[in-house]
Amino acid sequence: MRSFWLDRPTLVTGATGLVGGWLVRRLLNAGADLVCLVRDWVPQSELVRGRLIEQVKVVRGDVRDQDLMERTLGEYEIDTVIHLAAQTIVGIANRNPLSTFYGEHENLPYREDAPLAGKHPYDVSKSCADLIAQSYATTFDLPVAITRCGNFYGGGDLNWNRIVPGTIRSVLRGQRPIIRSDGQYIRDYFYAEDGAAVNMIVAEHLASNPQLGGEAFNFSNEIQVTVLELVQKLISLMKSDLQPDIRGEATNEIRHQYLSAAKAREVLGWKALFTLDEGLRRTVDWYRAFFAPSA
Repeated sequence: MRSFWLDRPTLVTGATGLVGGWLVRRLLNAGADLVCLVRDWVPQSELVRGRLIEQVKVVRGDVRDQDLMERTLGEYEIDTVIHLAAQTIVGIANRNPLSTFYGEHENLPYREDAPLAGKHPYDVSKSCADLIAQSYATTFDLPVAITRCGNFYGGGDLNWNRIVPGTIRSVLRGQRPIIRSDGQYIRDYFYAEDGAAVNMIVAEHLASNPQLGGEAFNFSNEIQVTVLELVQKLISLMKSDLQPDIRGEATNEIRHQYLSAAKAREVLGWKALFTLDEGLRRTVDWYRAFFAPSA
């Protein structure tokens, strides 16, 4: 909806992150008047590497700096905030983001009304952020909505401990990709460009329908894929005959996790832009280009 975003003063936090970079690109294409909060200079991020940073206003600082945030919102007359800033490389969160808000439940797939049952400090912090957003919508009539997605993957993820970038880099180097579990864990993989798009869709619907304030939405391709199947898909896409190194080292992880996106389909009319195979193909292409100069 280009008309919605055209010249709209929009703040994006976490712009150097995986989803943040793709979100900035989509917002620029939609004509938004974009301000990005950047804590660290990350030269290999999509924001910098794709020269998107040259097309936005940049505020350097930390989202935890309240004075800075108040100045930014006021000085740039921000209308819409898309908050993606987070510490992602923290133990279990690095491997399994679904557990950070829903925890372990017997009834699958996860739906939005499932209790937020995080157990570890990082998990609880994610649940608290979710609940605080809901409470501000109820108490202060703040127009805020929450997106909940599975394991993001896509070009621009430079955390090589994650299964998708780690596998692609290994195959490009002619090395066997490593699976630390037994490969049978079922996870929900969601392409980063779809992740960027859903944030815009939720903001658009929230602006036109204030009754959505405080609502949470799951987004998922709703395809159950084991870690081994995902790695085999990548190996096949890259036309390699390498076999994964399955180490069976992972313990105390939830074996089956996946989301229902029924609410997003019904309320927002949402559908994914990319299938899993399409997303993986685009991701492989991105990393081939990324590694090409050093090949």
